[in-house]
Amino acid sequence: MTPPQHFLLIDDNVADQLLAQEAFGQLCPDCTLRIFSGGRSALDWLQSAPDHPDVILLDVNMPEMNGFEVLQELKRDPRLALIPVVMLSTSGAQGDVATAYTLHASSYLVKAPRFDEFLKQIDTFLTYWRETRLAHA
Repeated sequence: MTPPQHFLLIDDNVADQLLAQEAFGQLCPDCTLRIFSGGRSALDWLQSAPDHPDVILLDVNMPEMNGFEVLQELKRDPRLALIPVVMLSTSGAQGDVATAYTLHASSYLVKAPRFDEFLKQIDTFLTYWRETRLAHA
């Protein structure tokens, strides 16, 4: 089994989308990062896509459908339930973290405020998922 190469980011913040694109471009140029600004459009795509991402990065605070609602929908769908979901949010509130894990998120990351710190987070994220996948190969 190869390391994860296909990622999905669901985040309504355009600045955060651009930061993620830049970080993935620097750290994993061979990776595919598909981005959706809303939960409903991401779920629609996931339900009809022939291939699924290796890991989903999901923001908590989004209009229309928040990250917890998206996570619930993902875990209800047998075809999508086993995709690891990493919550990526500016919120470090204990209630948000607890809710994410209660809904079976794989991990919870609080977005770093500076780009250099965010790069380190994404680097650690990529290393973790590569090593985790390789361990199960």
